[in-house]
Amino acid sequence: MALLSDELRSMLLAELPGWTYDPGSHVLHAAYRFPSFVEAFSFMTACALVAEKMNHHPNWSNVYATVDIVLYSHDEGGVTERDGALARKMVLLAAQHGGVPQS
Repeated sequence: MALLSDELRSMLLAELPGWTYDPGSHVLHAAYRFPSFVEAFSFMTACALVAEKMNHHPNWSNVYATVDIVLYSHDEGGVTERDGALARKMVLLAAQHGGVPQS
């Protein structure tokens, strides 16, 4: 899968509230704050099931009610449509679990 062009990446980010692109490391990044640890963990569980079906796994961490996410395609060395597809699903799942993007 090919890396997204600057134009396509900008269009993707317009669809992803709270997500950013780091040009230095060529990754998408987001952080979400949830009402509780249980909601944060529930979000991660729902995302894990989606990611496994896609065979595309995020780099992420959880501290109490916050989940920090980094997406990129290791084999391509940057952001592809696959990352965009997973990020779009994560946005929806975060909302379902009460997640709010953190800046």
